[in-house]
Amino acid sequence: MQKFLPIVLLVLSNVFMTFAWYGHLRYPTSPLLKVILISWSIALLEYCLAVPANRIGHAVYSAAELKTLQEVITLIIFAVFSVFFLKESLTINHGIGFGLIALGAFFVFRSPF
Repeated sequence: MQKFLPIVLLVLSNVFMTFAWYGHLRYPTSPLLKVILISWSIALLEYCLAVPANRIGHAVYSAAELKTLQEVITLIIFAVFSVFFLKESLTINHGIGFGLIALGAFFVFRSPF
C-alpha cells in the first residue's frame, strides 16, 4: 500500500496542478488578477497533496524516481486535459515526445546495467 499511496496522491495533485496552470486558458477574457487568485487557490490544494506524496513516497522511492513518476503522471493527465477540457488535439509529434519521456522513465526505474 505504501508503494501505491504516493502514486495516488501524485495523480490527484497533478489534476489540481493542471487545472491551476492551464484551466484558465479556456477563459481568455477573464481578468488576469482573478485568474491568478483562482489558480493560486487551486495550487494550494495541489501542494497539500504533492508534499505528502513525496514525503510518504521517499520511504519507497528515490527522489529521482519520485520526480520521474510525477513527470509521467503530469504528461498523462495533461494529455487527457488538453483533449477533453481544452478541446485541443494531440499530434503524432506529441505522442513521440511523450513516448521518449516514457522511455527515459523506463531507464530511471530499470536496474543499473
